[in-house]
Amino acid sequence: MIKLNFDFSTSFSLVEMGDIKDMMPKLEMAHKSLVEKSGKGNEFLGWLDSPIKVSKGLILDLQAEAEKIRKKAEVYVVVGIGGSYLGSRAIIEALKHSFDALYGDRNFPQIIYAGQTLSEDYMADLLELLDKKDYCLTVISKSGTTLEPAIAFRILKSHLEKKYGKQEARERIIAITDKEKGALKNLAIEEGYKTYIVPNDVGGRYSLLTPVGLLPIAVAGFDIDALVEGARLIRYQLITNTIFEDNPAWQYATYRNLLYSKGKSIEMLVNYLPTLQYFSEWWKQLFGESEGKDGKGLFPASVSNTTDLHSMGQYIQDGERLMFETIIHVENSNKKVKIPYDGTNNDGLNYLSNISLTEINHKAEVGTSMAHIEGKVPQIIISLDKLDEEHLGKLVFFFEFSCGLSGYLLGVNPFDQPGVEAYKNKMFTLLGK
Repeated sequence: MIKLNFDFSTSFSLVEMGDIKDMMPKLEMAHKSLVEKSGKGNEFLGWLDSPIKVSKGLILDLQAEAEKIRKKAEVYVVVGIGGSYLGSRAIIEALKHSFDALYGDRNFPQIIYAGQTLSEDYMADLLELLDKKDYCLTVISKSGTTLEPAIAFRILKSHLEKKYGKQEARERIIAITDKEKGALKNLAIEEGYKTYIVPNDVGGRYSLLTPVGLLPIAVAGFDIDALVEGARLIRYQLITNTIFEDNPAWQYATYRNLLYSKGKSIEMLVNYLPTLQYFSEWWKQLFGESEGKDGKGLFPASVSNTTDLHSMGQYIQDGERLMFETIIHVENSNKKVKIPYDGTNNDGLNYLSNISLTEINHKAEVGTSMAHIEGKVPQIIISLDKLDEEHLGKLVFFFEFSCGLSGYLLGVNPFDQPGVEAYKNKMFTLLGK
């Protein structure tokens, strides 16, 4: 279960019970618009049902395909941008060994990403690596014409065909694309690629619990069945529970909108585990692209502590009071390392002997929260028991559902991204399209 706690008892608190009471009619309407699919952008609400629409048959198919890839490939390239790669990367990075690239006894390919940048050096370095490694790739795009992944796929397709021949290259390419139309769909039919569907009613940033996210996660060796099950469990709670105190998505969406209305324009997602760095990147896209429109929206930022306490920590503590923090607290580690006793005690750390690093990390987290509260930084705390597939599945759907609610409370369409088209139009003009 996800617990969500909000500290509004401190003397500087900007949120009072009366504020929450006043918000309730709008919150109830936002919830109804979301679950009944009657609000703005309702043509892109298919993600609401993703946890229950992912069949056991599809899970087994994805797992079988992942096993084929693992037998062929030392490297697996995921070609996509935005939600087409951030979701899977968020989960893979959260669960994998911290030194996976150097840890030699895992029988899984290294997951590498392409199409998320136009850097020529990055692509040249990737091609140099792929010259020496057996690889497969999955290209993810509804249209097949988004510039960054389309360029990367053209280059990598050519490389694959030169390296293995056209017939073998076809066997090493999977396309995840539109069911019926688009350049990539047409190419997949023409070339005979194995394909999976990006549902028409699911936008990229909400697509983690579809083949877009599930196939790469399965290739990396993680339990996609448990991931989907976690999302399914919390989905029922969030959709059916209309009691404020028992629905963490209601609480989160309400608190963040009330803080925004009172001048807190930046939300800082805080973690204390470096493996959650890319989860923060996924979260930033989810909320930034969903809410940043019509001149409105919280600016989503993130820090990884305790590392960033020695850089951004100074600003958060003493800088302009523009922000609040949403802290992802993970109660239990998956492994244990304790501080050894040292007879000389030259570093003066024997008082920490036989204490685990997680215990120390938690004390750092609590101490930082106390200091930031004194510095007038409001906080929301989301608490997970541990990092595994089921808990991450819950967290993913919790944030997706909260984002939909929050966007409706803000008065925007949380499921479009008109601002993304602006840079594309200017870029294509400059390129002479």
